[in-house]
Amino acid sequence: MSSDRAPLNADAVLAFSADAIVAVDSDFRVVVWNPAAERMFGWAAEEVMGTAPPIVPEELLAEHHAVLERVRAGEPLSIVSRRLRRDGTAIDVRIDTSCLFDHEYRASGWMSVFHTYEDAGRVQAHIAERARLVRRLTDVVADINADLDLCTVLDRIAHSLTELTGADAGGFVLIEEDQLRLVSLTQLSDHLHGYTAPLESSLFGELLRSGKTVLLATDDTRSLDDLIWADLDGLHTIALGVSNVQGRPYGALYALYSRRKVGHIELELLELLAAHAGVALGNAMAYQEMVRQRAYEHAVVDSSADGIAVLDASGRVRKWNRAAAELTGCSLGDVVGRQLPFPLPSEQDDPLKHRLDSGRWLEILITDIPETEERVIDFRDISEAKALEEEKDLFLATASHELRTPITAVQGFASTLIQRWDQFDDDARRSAVGTIAERSTALAQLVENLLLGSVAGSGELNVGNAPFDLRRLLREITTAFHPFSDRHRLLLELSDQLPEVAGDPVATDVIMGQLLENAFKYSPDGGTVTARAACGDDGWVIVTVEDEGIGVSPGDEERIFERFVQGDAGDRRRFGGIGLGLYIVRRLARAQGGDVTAHAVDKGTQMRFTLRSAPVSGPEPAARRVDRTVQGLSEEE
Repeated sequence: MSSDRAPLNADAVLAFSADAIVAVDSDFRVVVWNPAAERMFGWAAEEVMGTAPPIVPEELLAEHHAVLERVRAGEPLSIVSRRLRRDGTAIDVRIDTSCLFDHEYRASGWMSVFHTYEDAGRVQAHIAERARLVRRLTDVVADINADLDLCTVLDRIAHSLTELTGADAGGFVLIEEDQLRLVSLTQLSDHLHGYTAPLESSLFGELLRSGKTVLLATDDTRSLDDLIWADLDGLHTIALGVSNVQGRPYGALYALYSRRKVGHIELELLELLAAHAGVALGNAMAYQEMVRQRAYEHAVVDSSADGIAVLDASGRVRKWNRAAAELTGCSLGDVVGRQLPFPLPSEQDDPLKHRLDSGRWLEILITDIPETEERVIDFRDISEAKALEEEKDLFLATASHELRTPITAVQGFASTLIQRWDQFDDDARRSAVGTIAERSTALAQLVENLLLGSVAGSGELNVGNAPFDLRRLLREITTAFHPFSDRHRLLLELSDQLPEVAGDPVATDVIMGQLLENAFKYSPDGGTVTARAACGDDGWVIVTVEDEGIGVSPGDEERIFERFVQGDAGDRRRFGGIGLGLYIVRRLARAQGGDVTAHAVDKGTQMRFTLRSAPVSGPEPAARRVDRTVQGLSEEE
């Protein structure tokens, strides 16, 4: 049967699409601007074709170009951001961006699809769900540590797996010489319990050889049909995490997925649960061995990394292992026959945190042995975890303060404009709007640093490694910093022999911006800030930023690169900030194959940034010259 309908073509799809679609070529010029884009942003297609899209706010240009570079280097990317309309208003949009290719499959541009983004409730629900998972993980860890019976611990671990990671089924395997044995399972057939398989050819063996802590296997990367786990209908993905006991691999948690997809959150939770499972299993193994083989109890208990004490029916110490003596500073002779030198939890499943006089924090667990009327006390050093918890509390308090300041300013000026618009003249309105824009920019930068710090901590930085002109980048960024302060003198020195470097210009721009910003920030009395770039040894290019400020305290040269850390305890109050800048800088530098280090000088601080030089061709210049730029003036020497 014939039809008079003409087939749809690409132009018709674009014309009738409900979504705004914008495509740009490799020079960032608009080549597609469909009617939905006209309706969303207000510009007609003939006004924008062949030009850079006018919809990107100036403060988000860096983010926009970074997204395009990430898409060019990998998979399509979806983000939530803000774009401008023709009338000057801003709208929140979700942007799905993908790369365009020519007939030879070379990148020739980008296409973005824009959707209005107003579903704040879903975002809040996502945050609440993350908080719930964290609380549940805490409860699970306490639960699996509350019992020292090995079988009970294994069952609790397996049954907690599906709830925490959203897996459809799972299990726990133990290493027994060169074999694996399935010792606990959930949502799988009971006949699989006790199943054994060779370690060498297993996914667990592959994970151990990789040196990583988690592994993801899918039907796209290998066949899962011949594995024991094929017992689960529809199985498409297996995730597993290694559990270490006393620093050595002991077993692995397997999470099986047949219905839902797996993301980085599930992998993170699996990794955390596997790590805590290792600790719980270590404690349970020590307890089991002590009860089952009294002849070997001293050796087993003494080899534990945790402090372990055994109390008799009257509460006096009978056993006291080596780790217990190291943790408390009390030898075996000091405590045997006496009461413990620290308090005990009131309940068996309620761990107690206690601070010793030495400043060390302990987490203390108790387990009663009804058969012998004895009590086993397990305690471990949680000083580092406690310090991290305090750092996080400080970070949250500081971040709240830093966020509150610009938000308060924006709210105040916006409310004033709404209530008193007709009472203000144009200059007053312009000044208020300028303040709102300035504070919004500061707020956006703070949020961007928080997001970048999170990405850096997860190890998912997408950094390129291609030759680029470092000389040009340094000139551009120092030019941008010239008006930063009228109390400082900015000096740029570039070797005339400076080659191109191998790395990522966007990441390098972020690094240099943070180093220069810190140089000004931590030189409150002004002075000279000097940026230099020269060739080092063995193909390295060395960039230094030196100031005449407060300097780095001795011993803090490495600590300042940690998350949520600033030089001195009073720096947050004096200079502001959340302590993520140098952490991000070092991660970005190392992702490019370089590094950033801090060095004390006679007056101030020198930050040293290294990058590999790119391969060069042709003869090197015969003479060496230094370009020196001071506050925008150039001279040669």
